[in-house]
Amino acid sequence: MICVYGAGSVGCYVGGRLAAGGAEVVFVGRERIAAEVAAHGLTLTDLHGAELRVGSPRYATAPVAGADLVLLTVKSAATAEAAEALAPHLEPGTVVVSFQNGLRNAAVLRERLPQARVLAGTVGCNVVHAGPGRFHQGTAGDLGVEDHVALDAFAPDFARAGLPLVRERDLAGVQAAKLLLNLNNAVNALSGLPLKTELSQRDYRRCLVLAQREALAAYRAAGVRPAKSAGLDPRLLPVLLGLPDALFTRAAAKMLAMDPRARSSTWEDLEAGRPTEVDYLNGEIAALAAEHGTAAPVNRRLTDLVHAAERGGRRDWTGAALLAELRRAA
Repeated sequence: MICVYGAGSVGCYVGGRLAAGGAEVVFVGRERIAAEVAAHGLTLTDLHGAELRVGSPRYATAPVAGADLVLLTVKSAATAEAAEALAPHLEPGTVVVSFQNGLRNAAVLRERLPQARVLAGTVGCNVVHAGPGRFHQGTAGDLGVEDHVALDAFAPDFARAGLPLVRERDLAGVQAAKLLLNLNNAVNALSGLPLKTELSQRDYRRCLVLAQREALAAYRAAGVRPAKSAGLDPRLLPVLLGLPDALFTRAAAKMLAMDPRARSSTWEDLEAGRPTEVDYLNGEIAALAAEHGTAAPVNRRLTDLVHAAERGGRRDWTGAALLAELRRAA
């Protein structure tokens, strides 16, 4: 049995695809989603036109025993709490994969779940809650996971689901590369625009460039080596993003290959009135920089602006206004 713990947008999508492919899946999450799924089932769609249906998924609101594999998809701030809830229900050797944002969640889980085999993972695609029981993959992207022989038993389930596991020897580098891209979550949420529209405007991309340059400096100071992002050496990402719009559109066709409705998870959290993960995205870079003697004022300012938006603050920044704000911070 596969347990998806913290089944919101990402968890419902990944778990739903697994269930549609024939795997035994139990979802664990909030009462609100449980009621929604009970009433509407699960419908999983993607940017390529696929549509899958799971009529009566098993959705619980408390941890269940007997899982062979646990996919943890809670928000990063809830990682320690989730580990404490799961601990009494895990048999020795149970595989737990952290499909979460940020850099440190697997370490938190290993400390609190010593009986489990904890593996770090990444979800490279964007998933949004698109309506009652509907979860939509708006961008391309793989499921990356730290390579281990314990995954062999589950690989066929993911392959049948159309979500093959990409097993990585250097998952830390992949996580660091994903974080470089996820620094845009704050920019996107503050713009109020769909991802494709926002990324098509140079001033917004220049905001992301400022944040990425700080991240790359922090990575160098910390000895972190990010893997390629969007097929590029990470050092070239700021160069690509800084190109004029016409050149960027041609050079970054792969990056812009997304559903025009796709939004960042930070935008989705703000829309739903939930706390965001900005402290584990831009805030993570600010913390890493402080730990290793560099500065990240742009990422700190983006973090503060998102927190202000959580409290009802501005969410309609133009590219020019946001860029000016971040340049002042820098």
